Amino acid sequence: MTGLKIKQFKLDKQAIKQISDDYIVDYPTVYLLNNDKEAYIGETVALKNRMRAHLANPQRSKLTKAHVISHNEFNQSATYNIETKLINYFLADQKYILQNKSQTVQSITHNYHNKAYFNEQVFTTLWRQLHTKGIASHSADEIENKDIYKLSPFKQLSAEQLDLKNTIIEKCTTHINDQKPFVYFIKGEAGVGKSVILSSVFNRIQELSQDKNSPLYQTDNKLLVNHGEMLKTYEKIASKVKSLKVSNFTKPTTFINDMKKNNDFADIVFVDEAHLLLSRSDSYNSFVEDNHLEEIIKRSKIVIAVYDEKQVLKLKSYWDENKLAHLNVDYTTEEPYQLKDQFRMKANDEVVDWIDSFVTTEIKPLPHDDNFDFKIFDSALAMYEAIKQKNTTAGLSRIVSTFDYVHMKKNNEVYYVEDTNFKLPWNTTVKGRETWAERQDSIDEVGSIYTVQGFDLNYVGVILGPSVSYDVETDSVKIITANYCDTAAFSGQTGFDNVELIKQKIVLNSINILMKRGINGLYIFASDPALRERLARNA
Repeated sequence: MTGLKIKQFKLDKQAIKQISDDYIVDYPTVYLLNNDKEAYIGETVALKNRMRAHLANPQRSKLTKAHVISHNEFNQSATYNIETKLINYFLADQKYILQNKSQTVQSITHNYHNKAYFNEQVFTTLWRQLHTKGIASHSADEIENKDIYKLSPFKQLSAEQLDLKNTIIEKCTTHINDQKPFVYFIKGEAGVGKSVILSSVFNRIQELSQDKNSPLYQTDNKLLVNHGEMLKTYEKIASKVKSLKVSNFTKPTTFINDMKKNNDFADIVFVDEAHLLLSRSDSYNSFVEDNHLEEIIKRSKIVIAVYDEKQVLKLKSYWDENKLAHLNVDYTTEEPYQLKDQFRMKANDEVVDWIDSFVTTEIKPLPHDDNFDFKIFDSALAMYEAIKQKNTTAGLSRIVSTFDYVHMKKNNEVYYVEDTNFKLPWNTTVKGRETWAERQDSIDEVGSIYTVQGFDLNYVGVILGPSVSYDVETDSVKIITANYCDTAAFSGQTGFDNVELIKQKIVLNSINILMKRGINGLYIFASDPALRERLARNA
């Protein structure tokens, strides 16, 4: 790549004084400052002045090396673009703890002249050089498949996402001293970027909690998520971002029990995947109160809850407007914010509409999309082989299934998903911070709804098990809840009207989640012969 240069020097006054290269001194540049443990990434049009300012900064003065990136065609839009990508890549690379803070002014995704050239060609070459020189530890392909990269708090946001981020911050600063709790709900279906926004907002709130000039100075804030795999990702981010602590992130029951034990209260509590909150007591999970949300509100000044009613998976986590209206706690709220733009699936509206229709039991003709690989398979084994091939070429491709096969955590026994000539174990649990999909060996397992909810895959192969059938008379999907093997999902049936309809909705919700995991492709195999034949007819 002609024009791209990386110049390295010691971060000290003498080295800065000797900088003379025109494309460094007189052009926009991007730079990386680092020592063995920490790093800071920036961009500037006045490199010498910026380096002197960094030397005067107590945090930055601990860094010993400077790597200045220049190009004879750089403009400020290009350098800002590359700076932002470097921050996200280095966060996922996990070699350094980042000193960077949120970029609140310019953090919106925008186009500029020749963006594809700088964003793709120049950056690809740049990262390859950084990797070759040992400044970075992982290749670009490895980085882009990491969950920590996809959930980075430094991601550029769309106009809609940035508007919501600013709205949340404004509401926190406005209501932090209210006499009773303030609750703000954010609704959005799978793939609209709910967790990305929450990650970005929470990081900014934590920065403000350390800013003496902010109304949120010294606030005690938490991010809760009732999802073990997602919690691992947040903890990985916290371990590599200077403004965050791993202790900022926890599960709802742990938070509630800790607050009760210490007779304590939090200031701002964010709840990701709030559709997973318990709506009744659950002794198995050491929760003895009536519901999670009520107890969280009681112990917080502000609660920001992000949820999708189409992702409720258990009766003990079942929420509706009636339950919200009868919470035994006095709080104020406003109309929920509705996120709509789809960011995960690179599919056209017809593909998304096909999935949305399927999970309302309607079977439409299979749509075509040149940019999204959508296929129906007549064999689970053939689909698995196709997913393995995609995993080799594109990475992060996995088989998942509806919870229609026995799956119990008992005596380390292995349980399997089986069909004709096909037999793979259900997802196993391994201690550590690596999520199931990121483990290399999980290509030889079948993921459940509980391992992939909230995460992206490049390609997903979905097995529709025995609970998903076909009604010939109505030409529609038929849910047989008796075949659904997630017994915990249907426990606690008292207190519900039309419990069978709710159980069917839970199974359909799980299908919706599984089918919307794939960025570049969705493969489907139906174990029921009648449904398989009906899908093949439309393919």
